[in-house]
Amino acid sequence: NQVLEMFDHAYGNYMEHAYPADELMPLTCRGRVRGQEPSRGDVDDALGKFSLTLIDTLDTLVVLNKTKEFEEAVKKVIKDVNLDNDIVVSVFETNIRVLGGLLGGHSVAIMLKEKGEYMQWYNGELLHMAKELGYKLLPAFNTTSGLPYPRVNLKFGVRHPEARTGTETDTCTACAGTLILEFAALSRFTGTSIFEEYARKALDFIWEKRQRSSNLVGVTINIHTGDWVRKDSGVGAGIDSYYEYLLKAYVLLGDDSFLERFNTHYDAIMRYISQPPLLLDVHIHKPMLNARTWMDSLLAFFPGLQVLKGDIRPAIETHEMLYQVIKKHNFLPEAFTTDFRVHWAQHPLRPEFAESTYFLYKATGDPYYLEVGKTLIENLNKYARVPCGFAAMKDVRTGSHEDRMDSFFLAEMFKYLYLLFADKEDMIFDIEDYIFTTEAHLLPLWLSTTNQTISKKNTSTEYTELDDSNFDWTCPNTQILFPNDPMFAQSIREPLKNVVDKSCPRGISRAEESLGSGPKPPLRARDFMASNPEHLEILKKMGVSLIHLKDGRVQLVQHAVQAASSLDAEDGLRFMQEMIELSSQQQKEQQLPPRAVQIVSHPFFGRVVLTAGPAQFGMDLSKHKAGTRGFVATIKPYNGCSEITNPEAVKEKIALMQRGQCMFAEKARNIQKAGAIGGIVIDDNEGSSSDTAPLFQMAGDGKNTDDITIPMLFLFNKEGNIILDAIREYEAVEVLLSDKAKDRATIFKGKTIPNYIIDSNLEMENMDQKSSENDSHKPNSEEAPSESQDAGAVSEEPDRGGESSAVGDPDPLSPASADSASVSRADEDPHTPGPAEASAPEPACTPEDSQPQEQSTQTESNSRAHWDSKVQPMESILADWNEDIEAFEMMEKDEL
Repeated sequence: NQVLEMFDHAYGNYMEHAYPADELMPLTCRGRVRGQEPSRGDVDDALGKFSLTLIDTLDTLVVLNKTKEFEEAVKKVIKDVNLDNDIVVSVFETNIRVLGGLLGGHSVAIMLKEKGEYMQWYNGELLHMAKELGYKLLPAFNTTSGLPYPRVNLKFGVRHPEARTGTETDTCTACAGTLILEFAALSRFTGTSIFEEYARKALDFIWEKRQRSSNLVGVTINIHTGDWVRKDSGVGAGIDSYYEYLLKAYVLLGDDSFLERFNTHYDAIMRYISQPPLLLDVHIHKPMLNARTWMDSLLAFFPGLQVLKGDIRPAIETHEMLYQVIKKHNFLPEAFTTDFRVHWAQHPLRPEFAESTYFLYKATGDPYYLEVGKTLIENLNKYARVPCGFAAMKDVRTGSHEDRMDSFFLAEMFKYLYLLFADKEDMIFDIEDYIFTTEAHLLPLWLSTTNQTISKKNTSTEYTELDDSNFDWTCPNTQILFPNDPMFAQSIREPLKNVVDKSCPRGISRAEESLGSGPKPPLRARDFMASNPEHLEILKKMGVSLIHLKDGRVQLVQHAVQAASSLDAEDGLRFMQEMIELSSQQQKEQQLPPRAVQIVSHPFFGRVVLTAGPAQFGMDLSKHKAGTRGFVATIKPYNGCSEITNPEAVKEKIALMQRGQCMFAEKARNIQKAGAIGGIVIDDNEGSSSDTAPLFQMAGDGKNTDDITIPMLFLFNKEGNIILDAIREYEAVEVLLSDKAKDRATIFKGKTIPNYIIDSNLEMENMDQKSSENDSHKPNSEEAPSESQDAGAVSEEPDRGGESSAVGDPDPLSPASADSASVSRADEDPHTPGPAEASAPEPACTPEDSQPQEQSTQTESNSRAHWDSKVQPMESILADWNEDIEAFEMMEKDEL
């Protein structure tokens, strides 16, 4: 019932505020129309002005027993949706979401019509639209290899002069290998074989191009030559659904060759990539060598696929590891490291973990997985629910939101959660008669015997002989998987119960370790502290020398000949490689994490969280867990650059002001003098947003800022307008400034709050306990930096014209997550780390009592003194940031 209510909230708000737009923007309560919002890069390629969310949700309505709503939705799609738009879309996304959505809708429509109560008027209209869309995607396959171009113009195809696409040379393996279910279903439904033929040709080509010694495939491939462009291989982003569709193509189409290919790949995955409970990318030519030290969230689908395969044990292990990460961060971060720290902090409400939870419950019947599902529901309601739907998490560490609700949230998340809890009587049809596509659309299994136009066996392809009794030709019977041991799944989970917490042990010092028996383990880069004399002695033994730089950082250089022994030299080389990788990793993480502005007054009640940039001066919100709470007031003058003329309106309130015309520190002093308890600076650049711009921290004015004691935060224009709009509508608006969003039970402790905000079953004591636990597991980026940490921040900002300006220029802004390019350019720092030297990053695990406050203060003063008057042009900084954003969107691997 909770899932149904949540679905109604999300679907109802999409239909009320966004339809016929492709997606809902839940923070601003409006539709996302491509071209009318700032571009988000490749993410927008899913939007084609074809009411994406409605089409993607069609068969979900029937699964949730909302047949009347389904009938109305189908009529809307038939009447309103236009597929002939002059717009460039992703072939992959359009296939799985739109073509799959139309086919799934058609599948359940004919089922309902056959039952005789609903859809009696239906005459295959959705299938006609699917066929029209299929023909619009076919021009993308006009390549010598048969691999499709990654994008196509719905109106003009690929080669047409007005197509604005067709110049790409690369595509991802999943993009080319996730077509067979939808295209084969379209062929089987319509009797037109061309679609299935094109999809099979693409799959055949990828199979032929696999790395023959490892039987693995890379992430991206050249669509003309078939050369692997990115040679790393895993089961996450870029490859994931290729493997999924090989197995499911066998299930749906009954073609043995697909199962043989899947089994060959699966053997390689379990041999090289699976390192229980982890799934780590490797190089296809050197599969024993890990290609990265982090995992992306898309691999959460893999335990579900392993259940379909019948390999339950590793599915339980990986799923449990992922669940531990979720319990630590409330959601699965887009990427996390092998020691379970946040690598990419976003979470766009992905459904893959819910999918695997459903499959594991189906396989084991273990009620533990119902509890997992309940946790997912509670977290969605507690942290992602907003008045106009559910908002993606911009940062799982702070709880800040992003103005986006992807169509897959309605297509998949509610489907899997409902099915997890549904009994047979809650369903109006038998779900076992269908297979799920990668977007959870339903295709009927009877298609395997319909309109077969292609021979079932591909005799031209050789398969690896596998000596594995698990590769049978029958689907496993779950009733005999656990014949005498109902506790089987729990016995596998038990050793992994604390795997995430154990990765960052607390309070165990090296001195205590040395009291144990046997040799001490080698020093790891993540444990290194430049202030620890014992660590410095170990470095010396390994031939690693430490150089103190003028800016307060330390540099490490190894000379193997100076090591005490060859074994120590090996340890030193490994330590340096770890340090280089750790440094590279942490440069990409936020040195100063974003802060949160949470609207806590009626009717928001803490459900809207805005991402805010921190300040280098004033109250440090990370050290004041309660944050600062108060009503907001607009100051006069609005720029805050002179004495405040309305101090009576500002006193004991949080002051709102506009960026520009003077230094941030000057604004802070003026509002503090007027009696304000905090300040929010709103960007004056119309339309700026944390969705599309890198976050900033406000720098000081080059003078001592110890006199500023109130917290100051920076909001981009779009987020600032959300508060200003709230003031216009509700007058009294109360906000909470904090280091991360607070649980609503914590915010409203002792105050009256509507029942629907907090689950009455949750006791306040539990909330407090959970809150303290969360505090004890802070992300590392919030810990005090060690001597070795570069805590520098840009203290000047180029002016609007793009030219460099002096220290005294107005509004110095600095990136809150500056990469090495924007913090320390090669021409500014002669000590750029080389292959065997690295600037030591902050240790991953730092006991709380091991770092005196004086060190932290000294580091800050040193680093601020480091910056000279020479700064990069804005174009250069923006180029660096754009590269980082592009790297995230393409899920590019880190390079050592």
